[in-house]
Amino acid sequence: MNMRIGVLTGGGDCPGLNAVIRAVTKSLIQHGHGKGVEVLGILDGFEGLMGDAPRARPLVWDRVSGILHMGGTILGTSNSANPLKDEATLEQVRRNVRALGLDVVVAIGGDGTMSLAHGLQQIGLACVGVPKTIDNDIALCERSFGFDTAVATATDALRRVESTANSHHRVMIVETMGRHAGWLALESGIAGAADVILLPEIDYDLQTIVRRCRERERRQRYTIICIGEGAKPRGGEITVRERVADSPDPVRLGGVGHVLRQQLQPHLKSEVRTTVLGYVQRGGDPTPFDRVLATRFGHHAAQLVIAGQLDRMVTLQDGRIGSVEIARVANTQRKVPPDHDLITMARDIGVCLGD
Repeated sequence: MNMRIGVLTGGGDCPGLNAVIRAVTKSLIQHGHGKGVEVLGILDGFEGLMGDAPRARPLVWDRVSGILHMGGTILGTSNSANPLKDEATLEQVRRNVRALGLDVVVAIGGDGTMSLAHGLQQIGLACVGVPKTIDNDIALCERSFGFDTAVATATDALRRVESTANSHHRVMIVETMGRHAGWLALESGIAGAADVILLPEIDYDLQTIVRRCRERERRQRYTIICIGEGAKPRGGEITVRERVADSPDPVRLGGVGHVLRQQLQPHLKSEVRTTVLGYVQRGGDPTPFDRVLATRFGHHAAQLVIAGQLDRMVTLQDGRIGSVEIARVANTQRKVPPDHDLITMARDIGVCLGD
C-alpha cells in the first residue's frame, strides 16, 4: 500500500480534536499494519507547512493513546495561517509537502479550513476534511463535534447567571460565540431557560426587548438574555472586535453584549449587566457525546483515505455518517433557517427573539 498521511488541526481549538486525531491514526495503523502506512502529525495547522522547513512528527499508536478525553489539540493549531496568501507561500507549501512525502492530508477544521483544503488542490495536494466547530455552522453537516460541549458550557453559565439576576433583580446578558450563525446561542438559550434569545439571523428591535424586560420587571423582576456574537440591531451593523491582517478569516466578532447593555439601560429601572463567555466555550474536556461523534468522524475519515475517496469531507446527515465533496462546503456556512423547528418552539413557549 505504501502511503504517508498527514493530519492537521486548523482554526480555533475545539473539544474533541484529540479524539479525531486518535481515531484517524489508530484506524489507519490498524488497517495499514505491515502495508507501509505512515501517519504524520503536522504541527500548528497549515502553519506547519508554510515555513522554510516543514514541522511534523510521527503519530504512532502509543502517542495517540490516552488523549480521547483531553481538550485542545496535541498537534497545535493556528487560526491565522493562510497557505493561499500568495504564490510564494503556495510554492513553499508545495515544497514542504514533497519533502514530507505526503500522499494525503486529513484536515480537521471549520469552514475556513475546508476552504483552504479545497484551495490546496491546485498544487495537487489531496485532502480529506473532518468538520470541527463549536459554532455548528459547517454546510451539509447537521452537527459538528465540539458543539455539544460548547452548548453545555454556555448553558451552565446561563444557569449560574440566573441566580445572580434573581437575587439582584437585574437584566443579565450572556454573549456566546457562534460568528454569523446562531446555533450556539439558540440551543444554549433554550437549554438555559433564557427569556430573550438574539441571533445573527434575526435582526433585533430594541423596543421589543425593552417591552419584554419591563414585563418581567413587573412580574419575575429579572431577565436573562442570551445573544450570539453576530447579532445586530435592525438597520445596524455587526460588532467587530478586531481585524487580523492576512488571516483567511480576518474579521473577529465580539462585544455585542456590551453594546446591547448600553442600549437597554436608559430604558429600564433594573441594572443591566453583561457577561461575555469568550474562550471558555472552546476549552475543557469534550462531553461523552462529542467524544463518540469525533471518534466516528475520525474513523470515517480514515476509511475515505483507505478507499481512495479523496477531496471529500466527513459529514453527519439525517443521523448517518457520510461524506460530501469539500468543494460543496468551501466558502459557505450553515445558518439557522427562520422556519427551523427550534425557532418555532422557542416562540411557542414564550421566548422573545427580538423581532
